[in-house]
This record gives sequence, structure tokens and C-alpha cells, in this order.
Amino acid sequence: MKTSELQTQIGQEVALSEWILVDQARIDAFADATGDYQFIHVDPEKAAAGPFGTPIAHGFLTLSLLAGEFMNHGGSIQIEGAQMTVNYGLNRVRFVTPVKVNSRLRNRAALQSADQGAGYMQITVLNTIEIEGEDRPAATAESVFRVYL
Repeated sequence: MKTSELQTQIGQEVALSEWILVDQARIDAFADATGDYQFIHVDPEKAAAGPFGTPIAHGFLTLSLLAGEFMNHGGSIQIEGAQMTVNYGLNRVRFVTPVKVNSRLRNRAALQSADQGAGYMQITVLNTIEIEGEDRPAATAESVFRVYL
């Protein structure tokens, strides 16, 4: 997409990722990376007796998919002439529905704003991370990016 087209896309869905599997191996790897070994994530037997009946993904694991998996699988805006894109921050993050092990997630991205800076565009995107087969999303978050031109 050209930067001149961004203003016409505000309020519109601009990207939809492929489905991504969140299996126990991914959950365990995230626990290893963060040191968060709470039983509801990494102990299937104990988690089965817990409030969700099965292990669930860390909320921050779900959120972290915005930084890689979803972007790599069709879930990001492609800006013509971009030299690099960096994460600038997040607004209004909510973990709406627990992500049970072996769920599949995808991200719907809607453009909220696109503002010109000195050598960059600052873009805010509303992400809705959906769970396959569920009515409510796993999470919602506004991502703020700087796209350097």
C-alpha cells in the first residue's frame, strides 16, 4: 500500500493473518523464555483439574504473536517504500478469552490512524486476535508502529 492511500483506509480492515496453532510445545517454549511456569500453562494434569479444564496460553504469548507470527503470515500492512518498521508501543490491551491449548488463532488488523512524522509514518492498528470456533476474541490491542521511509 502507498503511504498516500493510508488515510483512505482508516477504519478499514487492512490485514488478516493465517491461522496459527498454539500447542503445548509453543506454550512450554514461551514459559522457558519468560520464566512463567504457572501450572495453568505448563502442567496438563494439574490444569485439567483447574478452572479452564486444560492448559491455557499465557496472555503475553497471545500478544507476542503480533510481533512475529501474525506479521509473517499475512497479518500486517505492507507499506510501499518502507525501509523498516519498528514497534512503538501498545494501547488498550485486553485479554478477553483464555486460549486453550491446541487452539488456532488469527489476527484481524484495522487501521486506526496514520500520521506523518519526520521521515516516518506513525500507524495505529486495532488488532483483534480471534480464536477459531469462538464468538469472543482471545485479545484486543492497539499496536503503534513507526514505518521509516
